Amino acid sequence: MTIVLDILSWIMLTAGGVFVFIGGLGALRMPNLYTRMHAASLTDTMAAVLIIGGIMLQAGMTLATIKLATILLFLLFTSPTASNALASAAILSGLKPEEGPLRRDGDAE
Repeated sequence: MTIVLDILSWIMLTAGGVFVFIGGLGALRMPNLYTRMHAASLTDTMAAVLIIGGIMLQAGMTLATIKLATILLFLLFTSPTASNALASAAILSGLKPEEGPLRRDGDAE
């Protein structure tokens, strides 16, 4: 049973690391603040769930697991709130989101 938990834990930790890398790459490659913020905030939240979940599996049923669950709950509440505050501050400072028609797969350029 411990081998299964170790394998599951390492899969979660590796997947969390991949999400962190993809979020960083998205923050570098996207064209404007809003798309960068969207890419980074989504992958950051998922990475936190995976990484802290993997650490919780490694810790077992201890006090550390309860502390990690509390940290994860705090992150799940504060990360979207921080992204919303950043977007609101950008809008209030005059940075408008790019406007234009929505494209569908069959639309011409």
